[in-house]
Amino acid sequence: MMAAVQIDDGLDQGLIWHFGNPVAEARSLASGEGVVDLRNREIVEITGADRLSWLHSLTTQHLSGLGVGEATTALILSPTGHIEHVLYGTDDGASFLAWTEPGRADALVKFLDSMRFAMRVEVARRDDLRLAWAGHQVSLDQGWRVRDSELGGVEVFLPADDELESTVGTWAFDAMRVAAGAPRIFVDTDHKTIPNEIGLVGTHLNKGCYRGQETVARVHTLGRPPRRLVQLHLDGSGSQLPEAGAPIEFGGRTVGFVGSSARHHELGPIALGLLKRNVPVDAELQAGGIAAAQEALVDPDVGLHIRPVLG
Repeated sequence: MMAAVQIDDGLDQGLIWHFGNPVAEARSLASGEGVVDLRNREIVEITGADRLSWLHSLTTQHLSGLGVGEATTALILSPTGHIEHVLYGTDDGASFLAWTEPGRADALVKFLDSMRFAMRVEVARRDDLRLAWAGHQVSLDQGWRVRDSELGGVEVFLPADDELESTVGTWAFDAMRVAAGAPRIFVDTDHKTIPNEIGLVGTHLNKGCYRGQETVARVHTLGRPPRRLVQLHLDGSGSQLPEAGAPIEFGGRTVGFVGSSARHHELGPIALGLLKRNVPVDAELQAGGIAAAQEALVDPDVGLHIRPVLG
């Protein structure tokens, strides 16, 4: 394996970008043999007898009957339905362990602590753990907690000083995620994003009330979310990819923004973007100054995600 190349700035600074051959690394992911170090994700643990019913009442997900070992994604919304926090978690019968994006755990823990009241729950950061993604062919320690990943494979919560050699960088990993149409919360979303715009990710429609539920239910019932998630197929004649947050333009006006972008070993340069709902699906766009065609990921009328989850 060639020398690892690290990311030197941005949200994922310090993670491995690639090990010298992103195409081979992408094929390793596809074969279920790759390991990706995601140590910058922050981990929280919720313990106590009331943890699942409590989380059920606070989040967009149905958690009161969550099975042991079952993976779940849950959002915490503002009163007006905008995404404020995300938990990618699993419960082992004694505690709910979840990861969230870099720099987000302190605010998440603070909010959850403020909502404890008389519930039998405790919330804590787990800085002694780190996260990794591993394919199904990778041998793992039986003592490590794992969570089935939406991208196939598993997410591994392992002690920070335990060995699990990384073999794939974020270049190939992000390309796999973008190709699957799976948004990264806080990268492919902004402060105005409601779950309907990204395909109701982490949202269960048939449960009791939670903060922001009225907005989600109203948009789902009436249809026509304000914006919609798209996959962008970018002009590959240049070497640049659009930066996160770059404007998407149609007919000389800004109609959305770019989130994640990547170079896929088969699809070429691709990205995710949030567009205004009324932009024609066949419109030719400019994404950060790069010509782009779009592929619909969310129905512009009902806000349902139409791409399959990878198995």
